Amino acid sequence: MADMGKKKVMVPLEQIDLTTVKYEPQVVQAPHLTGNVFRFFIKLLESPLIGPLVISHLKKENKMIEMLRCTEVPEPPMFVPEFPPQGPESCVLLLEEDGKPEERVESALKSLPRYDPATCWNADSTTPFRHWKIRDYAHAYRSKLITPSVAAEHVIAAIEEAAKSEPHQPLLISFDADEVRKQAATSTQRFEEGNPISILDGIFIAIKDDIDCYPYPTNGGTTWLHKVRSVKRDAVCVSRLRNCGAILVGKANMHELGMGTTGNNSNYGTVRNPHAPDRYTGGSSSGPAAIVASGICAAALGSDGGGSVRIPSSLCGVVGLKTTHGRTDMGGSICDGGGVTILGPITSCVEDSVIVYAAILGSSVSDRITVRPAAPCLPDLSSHEAIGALGSMRLGKYTAWFNDVHSTDVSDKCEDVLNLLSRTHGCEVVEIVIPELEEMRTAHIVSIGADFQSSLAADIEDGKGKLLTYDSRTNVALFQSFSASDYITSQRLRRRSMHHYLEAFKKVDVIVTPTTGMTAPVIPPSALKYGETNMQVTAYLMRFVIGPNLLGFPAISVPVGYDKQGLPIGLQLIGRPWAEATILHLAFAIEQLFAEKKKPVLFCDVLKPN
Repeated sequence: MADMGKKKVMVPLEQIDLTTVKYEPQVVQAPHLTGNVFRFFIKLLESPLIGPLVISHLKKENKMIEMLRCTEVPEPPMFVPEFPPQGPESCVLLLEEDGKPEERVESALKSLPRYDPATCWNADSTTPFRHWKIRDYAHAYRSKLITPSVAAEHVIAAIEEAAKSEPHQPLLISFDADEVRKQAATSTQRFEEGNPISILDGIFIAIKDDIDCYPYPTNGGTTWLHKVRSVKRDAVCVSRLRNCGAILVGKANMHELGMGTTGNNSNYGTVRNPHAPDRYTGGSSSGPAAIVASGICAAALGSDGGGSVRIPSSLCGVVGLKTTHGRTDMGGSICDGGGVTILGPITSCVEDSVIVYAAILGSSVSDRITVRPAAPCLPDLSSHEAIGALGSMRLGKYTAWFNDVHSTDVSDKCEDVLNLLSRTHGCEVVEIVIPELEEMRTAHIVSIGADFQSSLAADIEDGKGKLLTYDSRTNVALFQSFSASDYITSQRLRRRSMHHYLEAFKKVDVIVTPTTGMTAPVIPPSALKYGETNMQVTAYLMRFVIGPNLLGFPAISVPVGYDKQGLPIGLQLIGRPWAEATILHLAFAIEQLFAEKKKPVLFCDVLKPN
């Protein structure tokens, strides 16, 4: 940067020399607060005299004021992701975006390897643990090993038992056992008549509480949102799943309004990590990730505005897909007007992610005009040619960033994956540099804060802000402190970050990072009643996930093993715009290399015989 009086001027993009870029480890300056101390802090934060001083101090300590108000950014603002034209992906099956979701799902089946029931239904006690897949359910139903109605009773019992358990496991915020039974009975009848709608018929799917699923209310993890926002129909993505015959079990718990990374929710209770009930699931899609990891649902639908699908998927040992901005229709979600959030599936395996993705994809009318999506496609996982195509794949790794983790267990395990991909498939690992990561994080905070304010500012001003949890109120105070000029500057930084990533994608096909910089953090007992603010943990959990949200790229978290404490570790694959097929293809190959999984402590076998 060059000095211009008191204001610094950023070097124009075309003059940046990557050889001089030095990675600066992220250091967050903020207190860790829980319990009554946290309550007192909120009183200070919301006081008209002291609050602005506290916020200003925290912003200054974290260099936000320097970036937003003391820096001249020469590039024009970019308010939503803008993508240059992209070349076609190889070894893919094209989908009809305007076709019926059940027809797209049928096409997805053709992209998968052949299903062999003998290998999946082996009763040998030495068979390694794995979750039941969607095709396992379909086989069980078609073979009359179990009916959707019988499976539904197992699901209902597991949900109700979890809600009564000690410690409390509040997987769902809204749940109606009779509604689940009704859907299951209809599905059972279709199977009895030999006429299931699709492979998703009878598949249990949970919907995050910020996405409409009629007749349930949408609260976004709050206690009051349903009073000011009624639900009259399914969200677009939810209706597509319903049209495929899926059984929608209810509204899954979440970090309130998506404004947190741990999954803490003092309104309905904090969801526990199925692998270690004393630890967080990650958030904000805490309930969706936990209910899939627990085996109760084969899939869940979440939202991802700052890693909210990928973070809990990583911490819970499941697969979380964030699609390209504009790939899925956001209609019917509380974040449908924003520029960083998408809806995406959480599943136990990559092939199930392919199936659910095929069902829910389809851009809105406005996105077809503004971002002009490429034709959707799926990886052809059934051909030998597709396997061979992995050998030409170039994987980008920014080593200094890659290794900036809380525990080397995370980076070492992810490094092992890259080495194994090179040895097994011939993938080339290419060193890359991505400048201005801290500026990108600041731009994201301002952007997601603006989305939040545009959706809920009127309700907060109307007094609903006092009904939010304390950590949400902390975020509200921060978001309200940003000015219009802060927002414009953040969008200028957004354009610079887009340039840096696109330059990296000229050298590589996929950018690879750990999904999170740490495994599941411990839940402080004092945080259960009033929540907590721990920005150091948040920084580690969000370290690698921001880019795909701010810039709209597709990304996926795939499990790659465990740390020394037995906690899951996820690897993140970031693709070029519209390259969902590429990252799904690579994720599937990684999954085959790390097939062995540990059975979660909290687990339900839905397909068990009576």
